[in-house]
Amino acid sequence: MQLRSLRTTSKPKLMIIPMIDIIFFLLVFFMMSMLSMVVQRSMPVNLPTASAGAVDIQRKIPITITEDGSIYVEQDKMDLNGMVKRLQLEKAKGEDITIILRADTKAQYGAFVQVLDTLKTMQLTKIAVATESSK
Repeated sequence: MQLRSLRTTSKPKLMIIPMIDIIFFLLVFFMMSMLSMVVQRSMPVNLPTASAGAVDIQRKIPITITEDGSIYVEQDKMDLNGMVKRLQLEKAKGEDITIILRADTKAQYGAFVQVLDTLKTMQLTKIAVATESSK
């Protein structure tokens, strides 16, 4: 009768191909999940819907008009004079900026027009109106 030793003489096989598959799967998973996490630096509002609502820009500054008529530049609440000062500082940096004008569906039209008129008098020509996609 032949006895086997308790020590294993063969080394375990290291399967590298399944490990590479798992690493690539994790990489794709995290890349796709990061694409769905869009950073919003503005106040949450209910946007109106539109069929064409895509904007491709480099430097964007969101200006939000809430239901009660408050004005937010990014997440900072301010009045029209504060908005003008903030945007003048942004223009002084020398970058080409685009304004994303976001207004709640229940916001007063007069507040929206007043902000839009102020932006036009500041010589800001790249203004996009944010909407929800109707698709």
